[in-house]
Amino acid sequence: MSVDLKKIIRVVPGFPKKGVMFQDITTILQDEKAFKYCVDKLADFCKKQDATTVVAIESRGFIFGAAIAYKLGIKFAPVRKPGKLPWKTVSEEYALEYGTDKIEIHVDAVKKGEKIFVIDDLLATGGTADVAAKLVEKLGGIVVGIGFVIELTGTLHGREKLKKYNLLTLVQVEVHE
Repeated sequence: MSVDLKKIIRVVPGFPKKGVMFQDITTILQDEKAFKYCVDKLADFCKKQDATTVVAIESRGFIFGAAIAYKLGIKFAPVRKPGKLPWKTVSEEYALEYGTDKIEIHVDAVKKGEKIFVIDDLLATGGTADVAAKLVEKLGGIVVGIGFVIELTGTLHGREKLKKYNLLTLVQVEVHE
């Protein structure tokens, strides 16, 4: 089964700020064939990498990550913004265009030597996924792949930042800053 995700993804101009063409994945979630297609493709890739844990990035990454982990019968671990996880965490800070941000993961979410598949909904600059991979590696995990539903291509160069990892994106959308 093949699905034309570009026809299903809703583009919302000016959200969350002027000049942004937001790629809204809620339309994928409302289309059972499209959602199944995304989960199946990402899960197949994850399985081929022999991953034992799915690490998903807040918040839309959770939707796909939890479904993939369930489908494959493997562990799931969330990566969240500071102060959102209830147990001891390890964190990593990263640069944004206008400042810095930070994400965290539980210290016991990844065991040394575990094979980890990192998932998020969208690849833009690659910054968040790169930092999530660093968190996994800080805990001793091995990032065997990173997956996204959408990749923004053109001027953002997110794929370049993640070039050392096995990468899967299901649809590419060209954007210009």
